[in-house]
Amino acid sequence: MKNQKMYEADDKLISIIRDNYNILQSLGSFGINLGFGDKTVKEVCEDQNVDTYTFLAVVNFTINGYRDKEDVDRLSIPTLMQYLGASHEYYLEFQLPFIRKELVDALDENDNLARLILKLYDEYAHSIRLHMKYEEKTVFPYVENLLAGRVSNNYDIDTFSKHHGQTDVKLRELKNIIIKYLPSDGLHNNQLSATLYDIFNNEEWLALHAKVEDEIFIPVIRRLEQRTKQNDVSVKISNMINQNPDNSEVLSDREKDVIISLVQGMTNKEIADHLCISTNTVITHRRNIARKLQIHSPAGLTIYAIVNNLVDISSVNL
Repeated sequence: MKNQKMYEADDKLISIIRDNYNILQSLGSFGINLGFGDKTVKEVCEDQNVDTYTFLAVVNFTINGYRDKEDVDRLSIPTLMQYLGASHEYYLEFQLPFIRKELVDALDENDNLARLILKLYDEYAHSIRLHMKYEEKTVFPYVENLLAGRVSNNYDIDTFSKHHGQTDVKLRELKNIIIKYLPSDGLHNNQLSATLYDIFNNEEWLALHAKVEDEIFIPVIRRLEQRTKQNDVSVKISNMINQNPDNSEVLSDREKDVIISLVQGMTNKEIADHLCISTNTVITHRRNIARKLQIHSPAGLTIYAIVNNLVDISSVNL
Protein backbone atom coordinates (compact mmCIF):
# COMPACT_ATOMS: atom_id res chain seq x y z
CA MET A 1 0.00 0.00 0.00
CA LYS A 2 1.32 3.44 -0.91
CA ASN A 3 2.25 5.93 1.75
CA GLN A 4 -0.17 8.78 1.06
CA LYS A 5 1.89 11.44 2.87
CA MET A 6 2.94 14.24 0.57
CA TYR A 7 6.55 15.24 1.24
CA GLU A 8 7.59 18.88 1.15
CA ALA A 9 10.79 20.91 1.03
CA ASP A 10 10.82 21.51 4.81
CA ASP A 11 10.59 17.79 5.69
CA LYS A 12 13.77 16.18 6.95
CA LEU A 13 15.21 13.90 4.31
CA ILE A 14 16.01 11.19 6.84
CA SER A 15 12.31 11.07 7.77
CA ILE A 16 11.37 10.34 4.16
CA ILE A 17 13.92 7.52 4.05
CA ARG A 18 12.60 6.03 7.30
CA ASP A 19 9.11 6.00 5.77
CA ASN A 20 10.26 4.71 2.38
CA TYR A 21 13.64 2.98 2.43
CA ASN A 22 13.33 2.13 -1.28
CA ILE A 23 14.06 5.76 -2.26
CA LEU A 24 17.69 5.25 -1.19
CA GLN A 25 18.61 4.35 -4.74
CA SER A 26 16.84 7.46 -6.03
CA LEU A 27 19.14 9.60 -3.88
CA GLY A 28 22.16 8.25 -5.75
CA SER A 29 20.45 8.86 -9.08
CA PHE A 30 19.97 12.51 -8.14
CA GLY A 31 23.61 12.73 -7.09
CA ILE A 32 22.71 13.06 -3.40
CA ASN A 33 25.24 11.44 -1.09
CA LEU A 34 24.50 10.13 2.39
CA GLY A 35 25.81 11.87 5.49
CA PHE A 36 23.40 14.83 5.42
CA GLY A 37 22.45 14.64 9.10
CA ASP A 38 19.07 16.14 10.03
CA LYS A 39 18.89 18.59 7.13
CA THR A 40 15.65 19.26 5.30
CA VAL A 41 15.02 18.23 1.71
CA LYS A 42 15.58 21.81 0.60
CA GLU A 43 18.87 22.14 2.48
CA VAL A 44 20.22 18.84 1.14
CA CYS A 45 19.19 19.63 -2.44
CA GLU A 46 20.72 23.11 -2.30
CA ASP A 47 23.95 21.72 -0.80
CA GLN A 48 24.26 19.16 -3.61
CA ASN A 49 23.01 21.30 -6.53
CA VAL A 50 19.75 19.41 -7.10
CA ASP A 51 16.52 21.20 -8.00
CA THR A 52 14.30 20.77 -4.93
CA TYR A 53 10.98 20.96 -6.78
CA THR A 54 11.99 18.31 -9.32
CA PHE A 55 13.40 16.03 -6.61
CA LEU A 56 10.12 16.17 -4.67
CA ALA A 57 8.06 15.70 -7.84
CA VAL A 58 9.86 12.41 -8.60
CA VAL A 59 9.85 11.27 -4.96
CA ASN A 60 6.13 11.93 -4.46
CA PHE A 61 5.33 10.30 -7.79
CA THR A 62 7.31 7.12 -7.09
CA ILE A 63 6.04 6.85 -3.51
CA ASN A 64 2.42 7.98 -3.86
CA GLY A 65 1.74 8.07 -7.57
CA TYR A 66 1.07 11.81 -7.17
CA ARG A 67 1.56 13.86 -10.33
CA ASP A 68 0.72 17.53 -10.77
CA LYS A 69 0.10 17.87 -14.51
CA GLU A 70 0.33 21.64 -14.26
CA ASP A 71 3.95 21.63 -13.11
CA VAL A 72 5.70 20.98 -16.42
CA ASP A 73 7.11 24.51 -16.55
CA ARG A 74 8.52 24.25 -13.02
CA LEU A 75 10.45 21.00 -13.43
CA SER A 76 14.19 21.16 -14.08
CA ILE A 77 15.10 19.27 -17.23
CA PRO A 78 18.83 19.04 -16.33
CA THR A 79 17.86 17.49 -12.98
CA LEU A 80 15.59 14.97 -14.71
CA MET A 81 18.36 14.13 -17.18
CA GLN A 82 20.78 13.58 -14.30
CA TYR A 83 18.26 11.33 -12.56
CA LEU A 84 17.48 9.20 -15.61
CA GLY A 85 21.10 8.90 -16.74
CA ALA A 86 22.31 7.87 -13.28
CA SER A 87 19.42 5.40 -12.98
CA HIS A 88 20.54 3.79 -16.23
CA GLU A 89 24.10 3.53 -14.98
CA TYR A 90 22.97 1.94 -11.70
CA TYR A 91 20.81 -0.62 -13.46
CA LEU A 92 23.23 -1.53 -16.26
CA GLU A 93 26.51 -1.44 -14.37
CA PHE A 94 25.45 -2.72 -10.95
CA GLN A 95 22.01 -4.30 -10.73
CA LEU A 96 22.04 -6.46 -13.86
CA PRO A 97 25.52 -7.95 -13.19
CA PHE A 98 24.62 -8.43 -9.50
CA ILE A 99 21.52 -10.50 -10.26
CA ARG A 100 23.39 -12.55 -12.85
CA LYS A 101 26.02 -13.41 -10.25
CA GLU A 102 23.26 -14.42 -7.85
CA LEU A 103 21.80 -16.71 -10.51
CA VAL A 104 25.17 -18.29 -11.28
CA ASP A 105 25.75 -18.98 -7.56
CA ALA A 106 22.25 -20.44 -7.12
CA LEU A 107 22.17 -22.65 -10.23
CA ASP A 108 23.89 -25.92 -11.08
CA GLU A 109 26.06 -25.15 -14.10
CA ASN A 110 25.77 -28.79 -15.26
CA ASP A 111 21.98 -28.60 -15.46
CA ASN A 112 20.61 -27.87 -18.95
CA LEU A 113 17.61 -25.99 -17.60
CA ALA A 114 19.91 -23.82 -15.48
CA ARG A 115 21.96 -22.90 -18.55
CA LEU A 116 18.74 -22.08 -20.37
CA ILE A 117 17.72 -19.75 -17.53
CA LEU A 118 21.04 -17.91 -17.73
CA LYS A 119 20.60 -17.57 -21.48
CA LEU A 120 17.14 -16.11 -20.97
CA TYR A 121 18.51 -13.68 -18.40
CA ASP A 122 21.28 -12.58 -20.76
CA GLU A 123 18.71 -11.93 -23.51
CA TYR A 124 16.70 -9.83 -21.07
CA ALA A 125 19.79 -7.87 -19.97
CA HIS A 126 20.74 -7.26 -23.60
CA SER A 127 17.28 -5.87 -24.45
CA ILE A 128 17.39 -3.52 -21.45
CA ARG A 129 20.88 -2.36 -22.37
CA LEU A 130 19.81 -1.61 -25.96
CA HIS A 131 16.79 0.35 -24.76
CA MET A 132 18.70 2.47 -22.25
CA LYS A 133 21.63 3.08 -24.59
CA TYR A 134 19.17 4.23 -27.26
CA GLU A 135 17.90 6.85 -24.82
CA GLU A 136 21.44 7.98 -24.01
CA LYS A 137 22.58 8.17 -27.64
CA THR A 138 19.39 9.56 -29.20
CA VAL A 139 16.92 11.00 -26.71
CA PHE A 140 19.31 12.77 -24.31
CA PRO A 141 21.33 14.55 -27.06
CA TYR A 142 18.03 15.56 -28.69
CA VAL A 143 16.89 17.17 -25.43
CA GLU A 144 20.26 18.90 -24.97
CA ASN A 145 19.88 20.41 -28.45
CA LEU A 146 16.40 21.63 -27.57
CA LEU A 147 17.74 23.25 -24.41
CA ALA A 148 20.31 25.02 -26.60
CA GLY A 149 17.50 26.28 -28.86
CA ARG A 150 18.24 23.92 -31.76
CA VAL A 151 15.10 22.46 -33.31
CA SER A 152 15.13 19.09 -35.10
CA ASN A 153 12.75 18.42 -37.97
CA ASN A 154 13.57 14.70 -38.02
CA TYR A 155 12.76 13.67 -34.44
CA ASP A 156 10.47 14.50 -31.54
CA ILE A 157 9.75 13.09 -28.10
CA ASP A 158 6.57 11.38 -29.33
CA THR A 159 8.77 9.19 -31.54
CA PHE A 160 10.49 7.98 -28.38
CA SER A 161 7.15 7.64 -26.57
CA LYS A 162 5.70 5.37 -29.29
CA HIS A 163 8.64 2.97 -28.96
CA HIS A 164 8.77 3.13 -25.18
CA GLY A 165 6.93 -0.09 -24.47
CA GLN A 166 7.50 -2.52 -21.64
CA THR A 167 10.93 -4.14 -21.78
CA ASP A 168 10.53 -6.54 -18.86
CA VAL A 169 8.61 -9.41 -20.54
CA LYS A 170 11.67 -11.69 -20.50
CA LEU A 171 12.26 -10.89 -16.83
CA ARG A 172 8.70 -11.95 -15.98
CA GLU A 173 9.13 -15.13 -17.99
CA LEU A 174 12.42 -15.90 -16.22
CA LYS A 175 10.86 -15.39 -12.81
CA ASN A 176 7.94 -17.71 -13.62
CA ILE A 177 10.21 -20.48 -14.96
CA ILE A 178 12.32 -20.45 -11.79
CA ILE A 179 9.24 -20.64 -9.57
CA LYS A 180 7.42 -23.32 -11.56
CA TYR A 181 10.05 -25.65 -12.97
CA LEU A 182 13.44 -25.44 -11.28
CA PRO A 183 14.01 -28.06 -8.55
CA SER A 184 16.74 -27.45 -5.99
CA ASP A 185 18.10 -28.62 -2.66
CA GLY A 186 17.78 -26.62 0.54
CA LEU A 187 20.84 -24.42 0.03
CA HIS A 188 20.13 -23.64 -3.60
CA ASN A 189 16.48 -23.05 -2.78
CA ASN A 190 17.45 -20.33 -0.32
CA GLN A 191 19.80 -18.77 -2.86
CA LEU A 192 17.15 -18.89 -5.57
CA SER A 193 14.55 -17.40 -3.24
CA ALA A 194 16.88 -14.50 -2.44
CA THR A 195 17.56 -14.01 -6.16
CA LEU A 196 13.85 -14.10 -6.95
CA TYR A 197 13.26 -11.45 -4.30
CA ASP A 198 15.78 -9.19 -6.05
CA ILE A 199 14.20 -9.93 -9.44
CA PHE A 200 10.76 -8.94 -8.11
CA ASN A 201 12.22 -5.72 -6.69
CA ASN A 202 13.90 -4.92 -10.00
CA GLU A 203 10.72 -5.61 -11.92
CA GLU A 204 8.96 -3.04 -9.73
CA TRP A 205 11.87 -0.57 -10.05
CA LEU A 206 11.92 -0.85 -13.83
CA ALA A 207 8.17 -0.27 -14.05
CA LEU A 208 8.50 2.86 -11.88
CA HIS A 209 11.42 4.08 -13.96
CA ALA A 210 9.33 3.74 -17.13
CA LYS A 211 6.45 5.61 -15.47
CA VAL A 212 8.71 8.51 -14.51
CA GLU A 213 9.78 8.74 -18.15
CA ASP A 214 6.22 8.42 -19.49
CA GLU A 215 4.42 10.70 -17.05
CA ILE A 216 7.06 13.27 -16.05
CA PHE A 217 9.97 13.34 -18.52
CA ILE A 218 8.03 13.01 -21.80
CA PRO A 219 5.38 15.68 -20.97
CA VAL A 220 8.14 18.10 -19.88
CA ILE A 221 10.08 17.58 -23.12
CA ARG A 222 6.90 17.88 -25.16
CA ARG A 223 6.36 21.29 -23.56
CA LEU A 224 10.00 22.24 -24.24
CA GLU A 225 9.48 21.31 -27.90
CA GLN A 226 6.49 23.64 -28.11
CA ARG A 227 8.40 26.55 -26.58
CA THR A 228 11.52 25.95 -28.68
CA LYS A 229 9.59 25.71 -31.94
CA GLN A 230 7.68 28.89 -31.13
CA ASN A 231 10.97 30.65 -30.37
CA ASP A 232 12.49 29.26 -33.56
CA VAL A 233 9.69 30.75 -35.66
CA SER A 234 10.11 34.10 -33.90
CA VAL A 235 13.86 34.05 -34.50
CA LYS A 236 13.40 33.28 -38.19
CA ILE A 237 10.96 36.18 -38.59
CA SER A 238 13.32 38.46 -36.70
CA ASN A 239 16.25 37.37 -38.86
CA MET A 240 14.19 37.92 -41.95
CA ILE A 241 13.34 41.45 -40.84
CA ASN A 242 16.81 42.32 -39.62
CA GLN A 243 18.85 40.50 -42.23
CA ASN A 244 19.91 43.84 -43.66
CA PRO A 245 19.18 46.94 -41.57
CA ASP A 246 19.56 49.02 -44.72
CA ASN A 247 17.07 47.04 -46.79
CA SER A 248 14.90 50.12 -47.20
CA GLU A 249 17.86 51.79 -48.94
CA VAL A 250 18.45 48.83 -51.24
CA LEU A 251 14.99 49.11 -52.76
CA SER A 252 14.19 51.72 -55.37
CA ASP A 253 11.27 54.06 -54.83
CA ARG A 254 9.30 52.20 -57.48
CA GLU A 255 9.96 48.86 -55.76
CA LYS A 256 8.70 50.36 -52.49
CA ASP A 257 5.56 51.51 -54.32
CA VAL A 258 5.04 47.96 -55.60
CA ILE A 259 5.41 46.55 -52.07
CA ILE A 260 2.88 49.06 -50.70
CA SER A 261 0.43 48.11 -53.43
CA LEU A 262 0.93 44.37 -52.83
CA VAL A 263 0.41 44.77 -49.08
CA GLN A 264 -2.84 46.61 -49.82
CA GLY A 265 -4.03 43.55 -51.74
CA MET A 266 -3.70 44.71 -55.34
CA THR A 267 -3.19 42.27 -58.22
CA ASN A 268 -0.35 42.70 -60.73
CA LYS A 269 -2.73 44.35 -63.24
CA GLU A 270 -4.15 46.69 -60.59
CA ILE A 271 -0.62 47.70 -59.56
CA ALA A 272 0.28 48.34 -63.21
CA ASP A 273 -2.75 50.57 -63.68
CA HIS A 274 -2.14 52.34 -60.37
CA LEU A 275 1.53 53.08 -61.10
CA CYS A 276 1.04 53.61 -64.86
CA ILE A 277 3.48 50.85 -65.81
CA SER A 278 3.10 47.56 -67.67
CA THR A 279 2.18 44.27 -66.00
CA ASN A 280 5.53 42.81 -67.13
CA THR A 281 7.33 45.67 -65.36
CA VAL A 282 5.38 44.88 -62.16
CA ILE A 283 6.44 41.23 -62.40
CA THR A 284 10.08 42.29 -62.90
CA HIS A 285 9.90 44.55 -59.83
CA ARG A 286 8.45 41.71 -57.78
CA ARG A 287 11.30 39.40 -58.80
CA ASN A 288 13.86 42.03 -57.85
CA ILE A 289 12.14 42.63 -54.49
CA ALA A 290 12.16 38.90 -53.71
CA ARG A 291 15.83 38.64 -54.68
CA LYS A 292 16.92 41.65 -52.64
CA LEU A 293 14.89 40.92 -49.51
CA GLN A 294 14.78 37.10 -49.73
CA ILE A 295 11.08 37.40 -48.90
CA HIS A 296 8.71 35.45 -51.12
CA SER A 297 5.36 35.47 -49.31
CA PRO A 298 2.70 38.20 -49.00
CA ALA A 299 2.78 37.80 -45.20
CA GLY A 300 6.55 38.31 -45.17
CA LEU A 301 6.29 41.42 -47.33
CA THR A 302 3.54 42.75 -45.04
CA ILE A 303 5.79 42.34 -42.00
CA TYR A 304 8.65 44.01 -43.87
CA ALA A 305 6.48 46.94 -44.93
CA ILE A 306 5.15 47.52 -41.41
CA VAL A 307 8.58 47.26 -39.72
CA ASN A 308 10.18 49.61 -42.26
CA ASN A 309 7.33 52.14 -42.01
CA LEU A 310 6.24 51.77 -45.62
CA VAL A 311 2.65 51.28 -44.43
CA ASP A 312 0.79 51.86 -41.20
CA ILE A 313 -0.37 48.68 -39.50
CA SER A 314 -3.89 50.15 -39.19
CA SER A 315 -4.16 50.29 -42.97
CA VAL A 316 -3.31 46.61 -43.45
CA ASN A 317 -6.07 44.02 -43.64
CA LEU A 318 -4.76 41.34 -41.25
